[in-house]
Amino acid sequence: MDFKPNDARLVQIVDSALADAGQRAGPWLACRLGCTQCCHGAFAINALDALRLRAGMHALRGAQPALAAAIELRAHAWIKHHGPDFPGDLASGRLGESEAERARFEDFANEAACPALDPATGRCDVYAARPMTCRVFGPPVRMGEGDALGHCELCFNGASQAEVEQCEMAVPHQLESDLVTELADAGETVVAFALMR
Repeated sequence: MDFKPNDARLVQIVDSALADAGQRAGPWLACRLGCTQCCHGAFAINALDALRLRAGMHALRGAQPALAAAIELRAHAWIKHHGPDFPGDLASGRLGESEAERARFEDFANEAACPALDPATGRCDVYAARPMTCRVFGPPVRMGEGDALGHCELCFNGASQAEVEQCEMAVPHQLESDLVTELADAGETVVAFALMR
């Protein structure tokens, strides 16, 4: 399966939903360049996110090889530092699926900066290829059907529940799930491994 057209459609839908939620939220949404709270702590990414990051890095290697090399250097350092505690297969970067490995992941690299984050500027160096978790962080979203709304703790300070609800971002969870299911390898990893060759 060529993931690119389907992923491009998903990204377009999510980015449009983010723009709409941001417009409705106005100053309640504190997200801006240099705000990097959401860029710290390891989180699982699915196979679709990993493919998008790899494609983004491939394009970056051609267009800006020095930047791509700097990102890979940070990713390599991240893996070297956190790898010994990685709850999965260190050779492939695939997260473990056992109960014990999932429990270990809860406390894994929680304070670590994402290797895609430029520490000097606070900018994501792979912003166009970033995972879905990054694309939906900030505005109010539901992570599953019927779930309560969650949003970045830096956003919506002083807002009422009604004001938060008026800014809900619609996330196409089913579309993303369907695309991940179509992939042969539906395992999860973390950003650092996806940034490497």
